Amino acid sequence: MNKLIRLPDELIVSKIYLLRGMKVMIDRDLAELYGVETKRLKEAVKRNLERFPDDFMFEMTKEELENWRSQNVTSNSLKMGMRYLPYCFSEQGVAMLSSILKSR
Repeated sequence: MNKLIRLPDELIVSKIYLLRGMKVMIDRDLAELYGVETKRLKEAVKRNLERFPDDFMFEMTKEELENWRSQNVTSNSLKMGMRYLPYCFSEQGVAMLSSILKSR
């Protein structure tokens, strides 16, 4: 029997950022919350791009990434491994993401 895992609200809220005037969550945080690799999450999104209009998801620009890092990332370990520009998902994008990912 599958058991629904309830995450603390504080954990989720701490991973919400304001970019382009939208509240968003980034791909690596969502991958962690869904228990999948970021690479697999991005692959699933690319296979289903038609489900993600601009108000559901967008890719950070290099300038946005640098600004986001300087404001939000406190540990160098979090900077490491972020080789590609992250996808940012609005609330509707997160809901759509949950429908295409094969995870608990």
